[in-house]
Amino acid sequence: MRTRLLAPLVALALGTALTGALAADAPEFNLAIQNHRFDPVELKVPAGQRVKLVVHNQDPTPEEFESHSLNREKVIPGKTKATLFIGPLKPGRYEFFGEYNEKTARGAIVAE
Repeated sequence: MRTRLLAPLVALALGTALTGALAADAPEFNLAIQNHRFDPVELKVPAGQRVKLVVHNQDPTPEEFESHSLNREKVIPGKTKATLFIGPLKPGRYEFFGEYNEKTARGAIVAE
């Protein structure tokens, strides 16, 4: 009985440790939201590698980082930061936008 209960816990611990190790190895890139715009508008990241994207919403209102091509959607409250892991990406351009201010909050990640 104990062995059956212990095996899932061991698997969970190993998975958590592995995820943490992979996250620690991912290069970090920063993206700001300011005046309902992303800065930089175009962010270059290495192709074929998982990356850590830290999005800092400097506006007092929430904004959403959304990208269909990256399969990511994250609401970032005003004056807070959010971390997203993306990739590994094939070389190319991946558009993103802020759903709350879609006309001005637009950008792209370029994997090279």
